[in-house]
Amino acid sequence: MAILGRKKEIDELKQLYSSDKAEFVAVYGRRRVGKTFLIDEALKGLITFRHAGLSPVDESGASNNSKQQLQHFYQSLQLQGMKKSHCPKNWLEAFFMLEQFLQQRDDGKRQVIFLDELPWMDTPKSGFITALESFWNTWACHKQNQMLIVCGSANSWMLDNLVNNHGGLYGRTTYEIKLMPFTLSECEAFYKSQGIQMSRYDIAQANMILGGIPYYMTYLAKGKSLAQNIDTLFFDSNAKLKNEFSRLFASVFTRPEDMIRIVRFLSSRRNGFTRDDIAQNTQLSNNGDLSKQLNALTASDFIEKYFPFGESKRKPHYKLIDPFCLFYLRFVEGQKNIDPQFWMNNVDSAKINAWRGYAFEDLCFRHISQIKHALQIAGVTTTQSAWSLQGDDKQVGAQIDLIISRKDNVINLCEMKFYSEEFTISSDYHKTLVHRTNLLQQQVSRKTAVHSTLVTTYGLTYNAYSSDFMNTITLDDLFNT
Repeated sequence: MAILGRKKEIDELKQLYSSDKAEFVAVYGRRRVGKTFLIDEALKGLITFRHAGLSPVDESGASNNSKQQLQHFYQSLQLQGMKKSHCPKNWLEAFFMLEQFLQQRDDGKRQVIFLDELPWMDTPKSGFITALESFWNTWACHKQNQMLIVCGSANSWMLDNLVNNHGGLYGRTTYEIKLMPFTLSECEAFYKSQGIQMSRYDIAQANMILGGIPYYMTYLAKGKSLAQNIDTLFFDSNAKLKNEFSRLFASVFTRPEDMIRIVRFLSSRRNGFTRDDIAQNTQLSNNGDLSKQLNALTASDFIEKYFPFGESKRKPHYKLIDPFCLFYLRFVEGQKNIDPQFWMNNVDSAKINAWRGYAFEDLCFRHISQIKHALQIAGVTTTQSAWSLQGDDKQVGAQIDLIISRKDNVINLCEMKFYSEEFTISSDYHKTLVHRTNLLQQQVSRKTAVHSTLVTTYGLTYNAYSSDFMNTITLDDLFNT
């Protein structure tokens, strides 16, 4: 299957391949986002040596230790042409063997070394990072024809040990690529390439479930409706993604159980919680370990750290933003005797309709750049967040899905509505909108204008209240590149 999209990343890798100096490239991103596939396609036929670390946990649940990782590395060397020798005793020896292997093959042309799932190789007390430092600093960086590409799904490990390393690898990476999930536009191109006929309405829903992760998207079968495909992936007795949730965390984090506890708790409220809330409700100690766990989940794009509009910058909130996790925890985990056709049989239920509303709001947050483009403010510096105001005896509170605060003294108060037809403003909703606008205007500077903005699927019905929204953005706008 040919790669779709990723033109920017492919061009970057090809330019780095053609440079006249040694390159150390770090590629990272969420598990299943297509990092390995990108490198294989961009540098097809040009990789001199490749190796992928062993998963930290094998099928029996046992840990793969340093000895097994070294044995696997030695086997990779042999499979790719190294003469039979002996298994290296440590990583320093393993990388020395790699140097010898590359020197024997050196004909002056670019040599690409691709080390995949790098964090898996760094088992406790293995000395892996020290050996990698030695390999690069002592030998590879001085060879103009060397291109080292390292790849991993544990984003926090990649950032801490490579990109932001303060030791021997400080400033050594020459380039980094963070691979993001597909946008709606890229999803549409992917489905077309697979012969899957799907409306933009359903492509949006698929993204709201699968998060634009290419690996998950490959499971959708042509000739089936979206509802049928979702049943096959999540609710069938042999559901393809039934065990994916636990695998996600076991493959990326050293203490996956703690990470899952945090994620489960965050899934219980859409706007998230403070750090103190998380510590109190997960029974995890509110110390440096919790900081590392929250940072790791944030770096891997499972959760987001943000400051609610108008609140203190000293008390960040954390919210779960990974669509797959949100969907799995809401509809799959803990369910007994699941109907194998659950989605098909409940597709118009109140529960699923409510989910669509929340999931569409999250989809809009993931497509802020498209919203800004539609508002013709692509070049304006902005911050985005939700906002809520507690009610009291004197006034009714308010909650706003998305606020875009702009440097040009405008705030877009965004309302997101996922409807199967045009959205119609009723008399009651008109009153709600006026109330929210007035409350927000009271919270901001007098020099700031509040523009009510609607983001919806098929636009706005013209009636006496349609002028309440200064801007209307449709699903088609979110599909813009």
